[in-house]
Order: sequence, then C-alpha cells, then structure tokens
Amino acid sequence: MTDATERADGSTEKNSVVLDAKGLRALAHPLRVQLVEVLRSHGPSTATRLAERLGVNSGTASYHLRQLGAAGFVEEDAERGNARERWWRSVHRTTELSDWNLVDQEPEAALAYLQSVAATYTLRAQQALNEVQTLPEAWRGTFDMSDWSLWLTPDEAVSLRQELRAVVARYRADGPDAAAGAPKGAQRVDLITHILPEPDTRVPPEERTGSGIASEES
Repeated sequence: MTDATERADGSTEKNSVVLDAKGLRALAHPLRVQLVEVLRSHGPSTATRLAERLGVNSGTASYHLRQLGAAGFVEEDAERGNARERWWRSVHRTTELSDWNLVDQEPEAALAYLQSVAATYTLRAQQALNEVQTLPEAWRGTFDMSDWSLWLTPDEAVSLRQELRAVVARYRADGPDAAAGAPKGAQRVDLITHILPEPDTRVPPEERTGSGIASEES
C-alpha cells in the first residue's frame, strides 16, 4: 500500500486520496486495508476472488467492499460486472495521512489504521521470506532486510524522508500499465521504509558528548 505518500517537494501524488476523519474511520479495519491494497496491486476483482486470496468468506469481503465503496475508496467496475457477478476496483493508487491532527481527533481510528498498515507490511515480508528459497537465481541477490539507528533532529528526519522518496521516484513505479511498459525480466518489487522516532532516547544537552550522527547497519 503505501500509505503515506508525499513527493520530495512536499506535494501530493496526483492519484492519491488524502485521509479525512471519515476516511480514517472507514479504513480502521485490517481487512479493508488489505482489500484496498490487493485491488491496487492486482487490479479489479470480485468479492469471491478477494475472499479466497485473503482467507475470509465472500460475505465478509462483500460487506467490507460496500463500506469502502460508501467511503469512496473503491467503486464498481461496470465494464466487467454483470447481473451475477459484481466487480470492484480501487479509486486511487495511494493513500496519504498528512493531517496529523487527526491522530488527536480520532485516536482510536488512527491507531487502528496505522496498525493495520503495519500488519500488511509484516504480512508482505513474511510471504517474501516463505518464498525466498524458490526465487530465481538472478533475484536472490536482490533480497534485503536492513535497519539503521540514527541520531536525528525532526528537521533531519523530514529531510531524510524526502531524500529517500526522491531516490525512489527515479525508478519505475507500479501502476495499471507498468507491466506492459517494463523491460524484460522486470517484476513487481515491494520497497517498504519506516522512520520510527524513539522519544525516550532523547539525551539532555548537558549529557551530549558530540554533535555527530552515529549509524549502524544490522
């Protein structure tokens, strides 16, 4: 999913939805986050097919798709649907939570939404790990799981986020026509980044021994 998308210059991606309180509440359920993510990644589908992919019954998937439709995240794909089969498609490519006042206004919904996004990322990583032994030889050297610990100011953390997004923007993004325009040998790759502040580690000025930034890769 990717869910907090902002360009390096601070602008919002063209085909992105910016969450308001209503939208945040609508996505405060892990299955709804997964449904939106699958429709974005794999294209239009039916409740039955989505239910099979996500391991739930079709009635549950259908209910949550209707709720997502009412909130404007998905819509019926009239070109594919018929009297017996209802198809759904995602309305947007990405979701952005840019108004952090919503975290104070809707604390339970905000926490549920962010936890659902984190759970989706964890599921993606686990699926990749389960399949790593069957990866083609050319792709085995691409697999990476790394973390770094940095000492940053808030401004530096924002700068780091913007620089990372600028690097990502240089590469071929996923989209409805991405597969058709990609070179031979290309496939979808998930790049997931986290910037996780640890407020309890702040050091009082009098205890600081230097102004350098320490980093460590594991």
